[in-house]
Amino acid sequence: MSAQTFLMWSLSIAELLFVLAMAFSVLRMLRGPSAQNRVLALDAFYVAGMGLILTFGIQTGDTVYFEAALVIALLGFVGTSALAKFLMRGETIE
Repeated sequence: MSAQTFLMWSLSIAELLFVLAMAFSVLRMLRGPSAQNRVLALDAFYVAGMGLILTFGIQTGDTVYFEAALVIALLGFVGTSALAKFLMRGETIE
């Protein structure tokens, strides 16, 4: 088995596992007993989505996927921070 074949198989398995993680995150967002659990599930969802996009970028060799993953990471961090602040204080604008 060549290194290229091994890499493609590994990326395919990683993509499948990222999709599975995203499905479990959606399930937790829908069934979460508290708002905090839903925020953590949303955080896990965007991290798994970012990983999925990164594996697509590795597979295709296109740099657009890496830039999209960076944007998702930045927006996900800001969104999670805003939701956490809202859950703690009840307001997001000071």
